[in-house]
Amino acid sequence: MPNALPRIVVLISGGGTNLQALIDAEAAGTLEGTIAGVISNRTGVKGLDRAESAGIPAQVIPHRDHDSRESFDQALMAAIDGFRPDLVVLAGFMRILTDAFVQHYQGRLLNIHPSLLPAWPGLHTHRKVLEAGETEHGATVHFVTEELDGGPRIIQGRVRVHPDDDEDSLAGRVGVQERRIYPEAVRWFCQGRLRLVQGRAQLDGTPLDEPVDIDSQNA
Repeated sequence: MPNALPRIVVLISGGGTNLQALIDAEAAGTLEGTIAGVISNRTGVKGLDRAESAGIPAQVIPHRDHDSRESFDQALMAAIDGFRPDLVVLAGFMRILTDAFVQHYQGRLLNIHPSLLPAWPGLHTHRKVLEAGETEHGATVHFVTEELDGGPRIIQGRVRVHPDDDEDSLAGRVGVQERRIYPEAVRWFCQGRLRLVQGRAQLDGTPLDEPVDIDSQNA
């Protein structure tokens, strides 16, 4: 029998556009893994509908039902581990995770951030880029560590900032790059090509001193 594909759990908080990119990649046979489950910390979000439409088991773990981050993260870990994941993917999951959570999934926890990290960690990146007069922007997939948006970078997609951009137009083009680079990073992991080794991202056994750069400046 062929080896089973790596199992992926995707965490969401909203619309699930990056989740959909992963679902589409799996349907196309290019993800090299299977999405075993989707978990949201919010009820009634579009991402849950996307999971249902794809026949993927989904759960809601409302963070408001817990009186501390630690309590919520313990419940979340229990739900995730019930799916026996090889990889946990944060796809618009709007929660700051405790160190214990991050350490539990060390080396198998990915996030995507809407900036060219290390520039502009945190929230409101499109607004900050416009206010700073930057000429380029983009998105970064990285391993998650205890430092917020500070884990080893894996792959980036860039876009030009147009003179007439507002937050919505810029976010739209960055989103296109997110949906290009996230399935790619997940595929590398599922193929065994991408690993976190001694705190550094490695692709095909070579440390990534800089992230792989998808040249998308014309976007």
